[in-house]
Amino acid sequence: MLSWFLRLESRLTRLALVIAVVMLIISVSLGFFQVLTRFIFNAPSTWSEVISRSTMIWCVFMGAAATFRGGYMMAVELVYKLVPRRTLLALEIVIGACCLLVLGVLMVYGIQMTLRVRSQMLSGLGMSIAWSYAAIPTGSAFAMVAVIARLISQGLGLEKLGPENSNLAPEVDADVVQQASSTLAEGEAGHRSVNGGDRP
Repeated sequence: MLSWFLRLESRLTRLALVIAVVMLIISVSLGFFQVLTRFIFNAPSTWSEVISRSTMIWCVFMGAAATFRGGYMMAVELVYKLVPRRTLLALEIVIGACCLLVLGVLMVYGIQMTLRVRSQMLSGLGMSIAWSYAAIPTGSAFAMVAVIARLISQGLGLEKLGPENSNLAPEVDADVVQQASSTLAEGEAGHRSVNGGDRP
């Protein structure tokens, strides 16, 4: 069951990241187009700025899922250094619970806002502004799944504790290096015994 959930979360987070990248490309391209029409052709576009702004909103909220999953949100490493190593999992659970609380509030109120503004239209497009607001609950839902998967992976020992790309646990790195060097030494010893010992 857990492995199925982790596989599902991996696909959902990858989908969210792809959507975020596509939205970023659209937003940047339309921003460039807006500059061209305004300052080069002296005929500013009436629709490109609205779409660029909306796609940037979608980019931010969909990209949040991958950010939460990888632990790339801003972390106060001093807190991790002050907490004993054996209680890091409890700290991660507390942080994950706080993230889920905030994301849950965003999702609930995002749905309410989306429904409230569905009768309003985007200027120059004639489509509902609710399409822009829908990024809030959608991105929050993707991010909640990512946070839960991260907590499960850390609880099962599939991922290291603490923020990514940090130097909080040098002793773990030392153990990995020592294990790798011992494995390499065993491989060299086996190779020497096969080849009849050391040559002069």
